[in-house]
Amino acid sequence: MTITVIGIGLIGGSMAISLKENGFADRIIGVDQSQDNLDKAVRRRLIDEDMDLESAIVESDIIVLSIPVDAMLQILPKVLDLVDDQVVIDVGSTKMELMKSVENHPKRKQYIGTHPMAGTEYSGPEAAIPNLFSKKTTVICDAKQSKKEVVDLVEKMYNSMEMKILHMDAESHDIHTAYISHISHISSFALALTVLEKEKDEKTILDLASSGFSSTVRLAKSSANMWVPVFQQNRDNVLDVLDEHINSLSKFRTLLIKKDFKKIHELIKQSNDIKRILNS
Repeated sequence: MTITVIGIGLIGGSMAISLKENGFADRIIGVDQSQDNLDKAVRRRLIDEDMDLESAIVESDIIVLSIPVDAMLQILPKVLDLVDDQVVIDVGSTKMELMKSVENHPKRKQYIGTHPMAGTEYSGPEAAIPNLFSKKTTVICDAKQSKKEVVDLVEKMYNSMEMKILHMDAESHDIHTAYISHISHISSFALALTVLEKEKDEKTILDLASSGFSSTVRLAKSSANMWVPVFQQNRDNVLDVLDEHINSLSKFRTLLIKKDFKKIHELIKQSNDIKRILNS
């Protein structure tokens, strides 16, 4: 099995490691606009070799798009133009706009949209790590619009990575990821900006930062090049959840002004119910 990964960063590089180590892929080809990234990927043995897009597609059984979602809008149709019976997937964080962009493409059934729900705050080929996806969930979107053998092969690939598979339509995917992923990043970016604005003594931040603060702002280290296109494509859903989040923050603010700590206690207890969901 030969797999081409377009975009050798955290996700693409980690997939390359997993699929080579678990034996699903015999050969990994890398395609990236940065030759420096490709050279690093070869040195780290994330990929076996690099090629231009057209040559890589001819050699491949599966093509994985792991690039920012705005770039996917440009690259996915081009990839589908070039494939015969190869399977094409993307691993982006938004789905509706991308899948709509190729809904009438003659090779549409060779493509399936996926979203492995795993990652770190780091980017680039240096960030790729083994076992990033193990025991995590991947979402497969609108599977009925793809050939059955395409779906079967992609499920086999994700099973080889020890991932739990969920099927979902693209619209539902974008709504749910706004709540569980995209809002978390906005909250982290906003908290980091708040601290940087209010606390000018960088040494104090470093000295006092506990594991709680570090984990809360961890996502603020994430790449703007990756996340701005996500917010752009999922704008309406992100605005909806952001309004609700602001409403929740306003409740705490009002209660602090009123010194109503009994009610704050009740809200915190309510929030503790998230443990039941996450631990189930």
